[in-house]
Amino acid sequence: MHPVTTMSDMLDALEQRVPQLREAELMAALPALLARAQQAPGWASILRGVPSQDIFDRAALAQLPVTRKSDLQALQAAAPPFGGLNSTPHRQLRRLFVSPGPIFDPEGHGQDWWRFERPLRALGLRAGNIIQNCFSYHFTPAAFMVEGAAAKLGCAVIPAGIGQTELQVQTIARLRPDAYIGTPSFLKIILEKAAEMGIVLDSLQRALVSAEALPPSLRSWFHAHGVPQVLQLYASADIGNIAYESISDGQVNPGMVLDEHLILEIVRPGTGDPVAAGEVGEVVVTSFNPDYPLIRFGTGDLSAVLDGASPCGRTNVRIKGWLGRADQTTKVRGMFVHPSQVADVLRRHPAIHKARLVVSGEMANDRMTLQCETMDQAGAEQAIAETLREITKLRGEVEFVATGTLPNDGKVIEDARQYD
Repeated sequence: MHPVTTMSDMLDALEQRVPQLREAELMAALPALLARAQQAPGWASILRGVPSQDIFDRAALAQLPVTRKSDLQALQAAAPPFGGLNSTPHRQLRRLFVSPGPIFDPEGHGQDWWRFERPLRALGLRAGNIIQNCFSYHFTPAAFMVEGAAAKLGCAVIPAGIGQTELQVQTIARLRPDAYIGTPSFLKIILEKAAEMGIVLDSLQRALVSAEALPPSLRSWFHAHGVPQVLQLYASADIGNIAYESISDGQVNPGMVLDEHLILEIVRPGTGDPVAAGEVGEVVVTSFNPDYPLIRFGTGDLSAVLDGASPCGRTNVRIKGWLGRADQTTKVRGMFVHPSQVADVLRRHPAIHKARLVVSGEMANDRMTLQCETMDQAGAEQAIAETLREITKLRGEVEFVATGTLPNDGKVIEDARQYD
């Protein structure tokens, strides 16, 4: 008999805080976080001259530099193994992981160090459930993120990892786990193999999937093939759990709920400038992890804040999920053009509310057009074009468009060239 899960099992006190209280508590904790981070040589360099006691609200936080995931490889090469960003010496950590790049990621000794318990509870898991953990146990941390949360909840784990599809099917059939956790593509492979083998996997009623996109068509496919509850989790090897889906009355709620121990900012790609609520931009996270604090860490992912609170009772901010990559650097006529350069043009011309650099044409015949939403167009076209050339070292046209015309998709540079 499976454990009965109630709403009180699925929520904790932090998840139900009044939003203003949550914000006040997070901001009040910022000075101590910065002071601790500045004890690490990497952060001491990045935050040199920053008085930690003065960083106590979002406006002050937004003045600090963004350290992006794309910076980690160079930082770690200069100061192995973690770029001097770890507060706990690396020989005192629990695990040292290797992600592609390579980029090295730490794990400390704290319980549920990656903060994965909440997503598991949101799926309805509790003590007595069994999890088929199909994240890799080799070098990367995803499997251990699940392990830590399962131990805290009291769930038994089948350390299945990836591969050996027939054995995966046989194991599910014999040990009857309640939930699958892993990538959505591997779950589909397992279910297809089970059908091929003539085995019904009717114990597998829940799945928590991550590391890949979950389009609506694939979620529907899982429902049609016997897995009625499938939730997404947004996480990274640097931060752990960032945000996760929830359920109310058997239905998946819109958006993903932010983890309680993070500060989220959505910034204009290539900059550290927060965008307006609802606008798509890069996900920037500040994490209060005592072993590996991250201050304005740019994930490189695009998302946007979703208005309102989730029907599930969790009151934290929701995001729309993964909406693409923020690094839109492209090469035009042999020169790299970066989103930060487009931002520089906007800074010099405050009348531009929003801009999008469209690169079009054919191979070896690139054309560059800066589309600008602006109310004040008189005599500005030539000045903007000259600024664009000065910053990018490339000639480009300027096109004025009506306010609200440019898509809200986070794109600062659009590569519309034809390569056929």
